[in-house]
Amino acid sequence: MGSIQVKDIVVWVIIGLIAGWLASFIVGGGGIFSYILWGLLGSIVGGILVRLTGIKLNLGNPIIDQIVVAAIGAIIVVVIARIIA
Repeated sequence: MGSIQVKDIVVWVIIGLIAGWLASFIVGGGGIFSYILWGLLGSIVGGILVRLTGIKLNLGNPIIDQIVVAAIGAIIVVVIARIIA
């Protein structure tokens, strides 16, 4: 397994930003930092759920697949956070 490079972190942040932004359309909320936070947390939650369920997305592009998984995870994270709060 290789080391994490700066470009990897930038890609994660961009995916998190897009996923958080998409999630905000479904559950509301806003702000770039919120988008990134919810998107990054969502990518973890979504990734775990995809692995546990065995679901495989094939939307034609692996980055699009990651964004969709992260957005679904972000929606779940935001909904749970609102239920707790």
